[in-house]
Amino acid sequence: MAELRLEELNATNIVAANNLSLKPGQEQFIAPVTYAAESSVVNPATAWQRVALNGEKVVGFIHGNFDPENVHEEFRACIWRINVDAEAQGKGVGRFLAHALAEEAKSRGFDRITVLWEPGEGGPGEFFHRIGFRDVGETQYGDVIGALQLKG
Repeated sequence: MAELRLEELNATNIVAANNLSLKPGQEQFIAPVTYAAESSVVNPATAWQRVALNGEKVVGFIHGNFDPENVHEEFRACIWRINVDAEAQGKGVGRFLAHALAEEAKSRGFDRITVLWEPGEGGPGEFFHRIGFRDVGETQYGDVIGALQLKG
């Protein structure tokens, strides 16, 4: 894969981000139950949304949240959503996006980022474990809470 670059989500790339394809069976893991329940309390001012481009093609999207005052620790510095186009999966795009969010978190003074996922065969848990996330808990809805400790 050519050199990936990060770009803020904007009017030019949002349609491509919304049209990223999935591999069969991945639809069920798009949004964990916890995120659906909590989405009404997310502050748009704390959102961090970026796309990954390979050349001029959008190949991935990440929605992060940076809200140090959030009452739920798992939502203070987190990956809210990460999508990688089916054709680009396994080529480092997800890792690139997660590391970009981790770098942003470090620059804001956070020492870890979190992510939630619904457990299950073919779900994102294996990916998150591969890039360094460790299970640290479970939400009231049964979603796994994963955390990545950030090194100084």
